Amino acid sequence: MRLAIRHSTRYRFERPVVHALQRLHLTPKETQGQEILSWSMSFENATKELEYEDQHYNTTTLVSVEPGTQEVVISCTGLVDTHDHAGVIGQHAGHLPLWSFRGQTDRTRPGSSMRALAKELRSEDREPLAMLHTLSERVLSRMPYAKGTTMVGTTAEEALSQQTGVCQDHAHVFIGVARIMGIPARYVSGYLMMDDRIDQEATHAWAEAHVEGLGWVGFDISNGISPDQRYVRVATGRDYRDAAPITGISVGTANEDLEVAVAVEQQSQEQ
Repeated sequence: MRLAIRHSTRYRFERPVVHALQRLHLTPKETQGQEILSWSMSFENATKELEYEDQHYNTTTLVSVEPGTQEVVISCTGLVDTHDHAGVIGQHAGHLPLWSFRGQTDRTRPGSSMRALAKELRSEDREPLAMLHTLSERVLSRMPYAKGTTMVGTTAEEALSQQTGVCQDHAHVFIGVARIMGIPARYVSGYLMMDDRIDQEATHAWAEAHVEGLGWVGFDISNGISPDQRYVRVATGRDYRDAAPITGISVGTANEDLEVAVAVEQQSQEQ
């Protein structure tokens, strides 16, 4: 499937910026089942300073915000060819060893609710892949998707305890519980083309777990499936912070308004 993507992020600052740096993970990965045909980024009131590949093989772009500005726009456009491999990405690659994805982070660290879920799954004695699919189903059933009920800083344990969340929370709970059981797991940020629309609500997030014999396998907990040809992988990491589309620091600003527009649509492919 050939997907055309348009993604713009607009920041409006309450006061003029003195100094600001933004770290961008907005360039899709070249990976199994995904080829990048074209990709470009443009900036209003910001300048690209550096681009490099981080420890997760994410393309990372650093931009500086022009002093005195009160609005920044980051725009991305591109074409990506995708293929359905039932969520299987394959063997591990990257600068971090596989064992590093078994360790918890501040966002995935379990409490009593997550440990109880892990104990429940262990008692059912399923083989790893079946158990991971069951984990995905249980996470969604116990914390239905609901916008506006959590924040970017909400931890996995907090979201599971309050029994609601969004795709970021679903991924963090899945990852944290998988790690309790000794399974390497990681966070994925990217795009999803919903079948009933071109304009999407936002970027998307899901999880991947490493299964012996298959390698990394994806699980979109929020939609109850493994990623197919409608998904575009952009960045991976141990949790949201590693793979966030945009993070940064600023001096001389107060509140800011954020406006995101994402469009993903299928394009015809020449034979």
